[in-house]
Amino acid sequence: MLYALFQYIHETLSWPGTGVFKYISFRAAVSAILSLLITIVLGKKLIDYFHAQEIKEGVRQLGLEGQQEKAHTPTMGGVVMITAIVVPTLLFAELTNTYIILLLMATLWIGSIGFLDDYIKVFKQNKKGLAGKLKVFGQVSLGLIVGLVLYFHDDVVVREVRVPTTATQQVEAALTDFKDVKSTKTNVPFFKNNELDYRQLIPGLGQQYAWIVYVLIVTFIITAVSNATNLTDGLDGLAAGTSAIIGTTLAVLAYLSGNVIFSQYLNILYIPNVGELVVFCTAFVGACVGFLWYNTYPAQIFMGDTGSLTIGGIIAVLAIIIRKELLIPLLCGIFLIESLSVIMQVLYFKYTRQRYGVGTRIFKMTPMHHHYQKLGLHEAKIVTRFWIIGILLAIFTLTTLKLR
Repeated sequence: MLYALFQYIHETLSWPGTGVFKYISFRAAVSAILSLLITIVLGKKLIDYFHAQEIKEGVRQLGLEGQQEKAHTPTMGGVVMITAIVVPTLLFAELTNTYIILLLMATLWIGSIGFLDDYIKVFKQNKKGLAGKLKVFGQVSLGLIVGLVLYFHDDVVVREVRVPTTATQQVEAALTDFKDVKSTKTNVPFFKNNELDYRQLIPGLGQQYAWIVYVLIVTFIITAVSNATNLTDGLDGLAAGTSAIIGTTLAVLAYLSGNVIFSQYLNILYIPNVGELVVFCTAFVGACVGFLWYNTYPAQIFMGDTGSLTIGGIIAVLAIIIRKELLIPLLCGIFLIESLSVIMQVLYFKYTRQRYGVGTRIFKMTPMHHHYQKLGLHEAKIVTRFWIIGILLAIFTLTTLKLR
C-alpha cells in the first residue's frame, strides 16, 4: 500500500525522499523493524488478555501438557506473529507481485488451520484439538494450490540465456539475449551442472503430465516442513529462534535469485521479480525475533500450532518459489533431526514389540530436544545449542552456492 502510494508520489510530484521506496533494501529494513515492533506490542496485549481470562474463569489450563510449571502459560501467540508478517508486507511490498500474493495466501491459509486447532484446545477445552486428518487435508490443499499456481501462472518463469564463454558474457546475455520460460527446474546443491528438471524424474513423461509430478513434490514438501516445525516447537524459543535463522538465509537466497548479476555469477536460476520476497522474508524474521522477546526461557507465551504450522508452511513455500527446496534438509536440519527422531522412535518401538514382545526405545523421549532434557540439560542450554547448530547449517547452506 505505502509502496504504491510513494511510487505514485515520486512519479507525479517528485517529492524529495519518496524515491527511496523503490529500493528493496530500504523496504526490507523498514518491514523488519515494523514487524518487530508489532510483535512486541501485540504480544504484551495478548499475554494480558489471556491472563485476565484465566483469572476470570479460574479453570482454564493453557500451555503444554505434562509440564506443570507451564500449565498457565498462554498459547496462540502465532496470531501475533501472523499479524506482524502480514501487515508490513501489505504496507511495503509490491502487492501486484504474484509471489507476494501467493505467500500472503499461504500464510493466512495454514495459519487458519493452526488457529482452529489452538482454538479447540484452549476455548473448547478439548486437548485433542483439530482432527489430524483435517490438519493434513488443509496442508495438502495448500500444497496443491501453491503447486498449481507456480506451474500454470504466466508470471512464474525462469530466465534462460545463451551459453556464454566468459562470466561477463553470461551477465550481458541475461540482460540482452534471453527468454523467460515456464520451467520445472530447480537448483541442486553440490553439483556443477546444478539444475534438476522434475519432469525428468519419470522417464517418458510427456510435458502435458509434468505438472502432476511437480505439484505432488510441492505438496509433500509443504506438508512435511510444516509438520516438522510443529514437532520442533517444544522448548521456549526453539522454533522461533531456529526459524529466524532460516528466514534470514532464505532472504539472502531470494535476493541472489532475483538479482540478474549475482544469479548468473553464482550459476543459479534467475527468477524475475522474486527479489521482492526479501520484504516478506524480513517481516518473517522480524516476527520471529520479536516473538522471542516473550518466548525465551521462561516463556510468557507460546506460539501454538497457529505459529508453528504457519512458519513451517512459510519456509517451505519460500524455498519452493526461489527453487532452493532441495536445500531444506540442510538449512532446516534441526527440523529434520527432530522429525527423524520421532519416526525412528515409533518404528523401533513397534518393531521390538512385535519381535520380542516388549517395545524398547532408542531415545529417552522424542522429539530430540526432550531426549536432552531427560539427560539433565537445562532447557535454555538445549535451545542455545540448537540455535548454534542452526547458524552453522545456515552458513553451510550459503557455501553450497559455490561449493560444487
